[in-house]
Amino acid sequence: MPRILWADDEIDLLKPHVLFLEAKGYAVDTVSNGTDAVDRASDGGYDVVFLDEQMPGLGGLDALQAIKSHRPETPVVMITKSEEEHIMEDAIGRQIADYLIKPVNPKQILLSVKKILDGAQIRGEAVQRDYLQGFGELSGRIGGDLDVTEWTEVYEKLVRHDLDLEGADEGVRQILDDQYREANDRFAGFVEDRYPKWIREAIAGEKPRRDRPLLSHEILPSRVFPHLGDVGGKPERPVVFLLVDCMRYDQWLLFEKHLHGLYDIDRGWHFGLLPTATPFSRNAIFGGLLPIDLAKRFQSYTVDERQDESSLNAHEAEYLEDLLKRKHRGDIRFRYDKLVSQSDGLGFADRVADYLQHDLSAVVVNFVDILAHSRSDTKILKEIAPDVPAYRALTEAWFGHSWLLAALQELARHDCTVVISTDHGAVRALHPAKVIGDRETSTSLRYKHGRNLKVDADDAIFVKEPEEYGLPRLGINENYIFAKGDSYFVYPTNYNRYVNQYRDTFQHGGVTMEECLLPVVTLRPKG
Repeated sequence: MPRILWADDEIDLLKPHVLFLEAKGYAVDTVSNGTDAVDRASDGGYDVVFLDEQMPGLGGLDALQAIKSHRPETPVVMITKSEEEHIMEDAIGRQIADYLIKPVNPKQILLSVKKILDGAQIRGEAVQRDYLQGFGELSGRIGGDLDVTEWTEVYEKLVRHDLDLEGADEGVRQILDDQYREANDRFAGFVEDRYPKWIREAIAGEKPRRDRPLLSHEILPSRVFPHLGDVGGKPERPVVFLLVDCMRYDQWLLFEKHLHGLYDIDRGWHFGLLPTATPFSRNAIFGGLLPIDLAKRFQSYTVDERQDESSLNAHEAEYLEDLLKRKHRGDIRFRYDKLVSQSDGLGFADRVADYLQHDLSAVVVNFVDILAHSRSDTKILKEIAPDVPAYRALTEAWFGHSWLLAALQELARHDCTVVISTDHGAVRALHPAKVIGDRETSTSLRYKHGRNLKVDADDAIFVKEPEEYGLPRLGINENYIFAKGDSYFVYPTNYNRYVNQYRDTFQHGGVTMEECLLPVVTLRPKG
């Protein structure tokens, strides 16, 4: 039975309130002064303490401070006749759990107790109930004929449910996981059917619309360059473009919580180019071109994974400069940086003012991608983050204490525009898919290009004509395959070894909502 301590110099007048709480199943002890309240509360055993602010002798605020010094974990509710703001602020500063203005009725007291003791459980039960009640409607939408805008709405709902249901009953979590899986199965079929049409329309210069998403190579011209003002004019304010490599939408929502007091936030979407991997989608962002056109325009462009990984994105500054010139913005003073190490990030946070001397700063943040791959390789990280909610929490814990948040806090003090996006997300790979190819086939686990590739159609999208997907043809009879759902590709040679090595790792390059449906967010400092 939960125990309540109530201290008030007029406690006898509150007998009806005490009886009401006892009838609701609470044990209530009463005292008439602050000194007794401190003595009783310090002995422990109370789940909630109610304190009258104005008591003879030791007043409520002093009693609150004394109780917190002995029992900082005990929730204390301040009850007062005073509506003076400074008293409220003083009480809040001393970590009260609630603040009530007299006269109070019994139901107000009960509500405060329930909010403190049962709030988390009540909220958890409510979100589970809401999800289960809406399950049929959401499943109906997933099974319907959706356009890409409707798919982003479905994904938004699934992500919100996923965040709300953390810690929910295992059975409810399993229902959500199954619904996610069903949605990704349908989504892969949708993309296979529509993606070539989107590419044709993008090549023809058609603008994004409800049934044709903004694609990776269109982000800078559509979402960043307009903030630079008219061609030939001077930008009103500097623009900072932050590309957080391998950031999923659910991760962004957790990052965003730390920014609400700093920025007005305008959230949008783009669709990551296929395959959802750095050599394709990220280079396309900075070049403003589809991979097939990057390969034609730049001899430096390569997607050959046998080269050093850093060489796959070593020319992004060159591509960005070329894009600015093609868009008649060669006059824009820009800076490009890729932040890989902690010292790189701290340097950025310390020199925000220097970056704002440029019209446009483009900054690649590699930490989230590094963390995803490190979890695959490091046993202790896999133990810390054994599933998607834990992995998400790990990235939020990093962000909340990171140089990136410090940099965004500093940027919020200046008149600037910040645009944040990503090149691709990631998905937890759980289902091995046997693939056959020759020794020249690429090594990625969620996509491959090579000659005469063979894989089960249930596990992958097979691209026979790369040009239809805006991709360069890398040789005679070369094809691409993109993994569906939570599949990952494994060769028959040493099959079991590699199945076990790569199962339950975060990978990208395939076709899931987590990898393809990506945030592009505009931040304007408040005030």
